[in-house]
Amino acid sequence: MVTVADAPVPYPVAARELLRRTLLDAMREQLASRDWAAVTMAEVARAAGVSRQTLYKAFGSRQEFAQAYVLREVDHFLEAVEAAVQAHLDDPPRALAAAFDVFLAAAAEDPLVRAIVSGESGEELLPLVTTQGQPVLEHATERLGAFLQEGWPAIAPEQARLLAECVVRLAISCAALPSGMGAESVATLLGPYVERVVVSA
Repeated sequence: MVTVADAPVPYPVAARELLRRTLLDAMREQLASRDWAAVTMAEVARAAGVSRQTLYKAFGSRQEFAQAYVLREVDHFLEAVEAAVQAHLDDPPRALAAAFDVFLAAAAEDPLVRAIVSGESGEELLPLVTTQGQPVLEHATERLGAFLQEGWPAIAPEQARLLAECVVRLAISCAALPSGMGAESVATLLGPYVERVVVSA
């Protein structure tokens, strides 16, 4: 019997997702050597091997494309963060510190973050993680909260979500406005809470 999970992805859906991934990859390649504001949609389309019209059919607008790119980069960050937490599940404060260490190191090298903090592209990108950042906050909080519950299964869903949202908000703040606040500071601040909810769970 074929289940829903076993059913093949319809070709139009697979093709659409492949196109979107290819276009987002092309933007990342462009950002390796150029500022976000200097990269045109036509250049991204050309690098991906498609027409500008095809790009706009896939994303609708440059703003929608930017939003999709930010969310894709958030997922990349979260993969690294989740691996760091997984390596320290027996020591919750250390898990938080390791997660922030990994995130801050990756953010320092990421072309998207550089574009945001440089000021050159801030008008277009910064709102996507601040004043218009609800999609990013919700996506990251939901994914991280689910992972925290998976790692520490006895934590209540509301506790996992609270911790996840605090971590995400701190991470966005540190990435968008770099300061002296590091991983150990985050562990000092949130460590007692996560220890309490893990121990009492």
